[in-house]
Amino acid sequence: MELSTTIIPPSAPHTHTFVFLHGRGDTAQNFALSLNFSQDSHNRSLLENFPSFRWVFPQAEMRQTTALGGQKTSQWFDIWNVTDFSDHEELQATGMRESVASIRHILANEAAMLDGKWDRVILAGISQGAATGVHTLLNLNIPQRLGAFLGFSCRMPFPGRSLAQTRGVLNLEDAPDRGEALRDTLVLLQHCADDPLVSVEWGRNLRDTLKGFGAQVTWEEYPNGGHWFNSPMGIDDAVEFLKSHVAQVSSADGTMTTQVD
Repeated sequence: MELSTTIIPPSAPHTHTFVFLHGRGDTAQNFALSLNFSQDSHNRSLLENFPSFRWVFPQAEMRQTTALGGQKTSQWFDIWNVTDFSDHEELQATGMRESVASIRHILANEAAMLDGKWDRVILAGISQGAATGVHTLLNLNIPQRLGAFLGFSCRMPFPGRSLAQTRGVLNLEDAPDRGEALRDTLVLLQHCADDPLVSVEWGRNLRDTLKGFGAQVTWEEYPNGGHWFNSPMGIDDAVEFLKSHVAQVSSADGTMTTQVD
């Protein structure tokens, strides 16, 4: 299944690609536009901070919502009960399996555009998009790490399992049997304590789960921001994380160069 995408090309020579997954009920185009309203302390959006990035926003399929009698909505996978994700948990697997397979394909295409440099590809998501991104990261069978994974307002689907058991839920072809890419990919998780939809406790559980799987996780928690980005502090922190770990710095002539960690 090939997903449609909204693409914002780089305004400087292309160095990295940022694949960003929207939340449930949203669209790729709307999400891309909404990022302009979440700015750092210098009144710049994420996109404005990284002019050499190619921004790719995949569009989730219109999928049936079982709890609403089959009504279709834009979602990466179905959910029965948004207040108790363990309720009819198995409904999440089919859509997530298909979505993760499609996102892996997008990531592979983007890495190929960068001469196979997977460490120049960043995967990120918010809400259900971030949850889908987590399972994509767990199921990447690639020769090197991703540039980074960033998750906002996120939880861990199918919690309480080992890494092998978690991969077994989706049972994807070519799923890795080891964890080098997961362990080597730096992870940033941000969550607002007043999030009314995805409890911050679920975010902490995700943090602890990924750490238990061997991931290197940076956790940032903010007192407010709801089910969205904290701004400006959260955007400041995301920009600093990317500049420090994805190693982008602005040179004197305004181009973007690669800094060795």
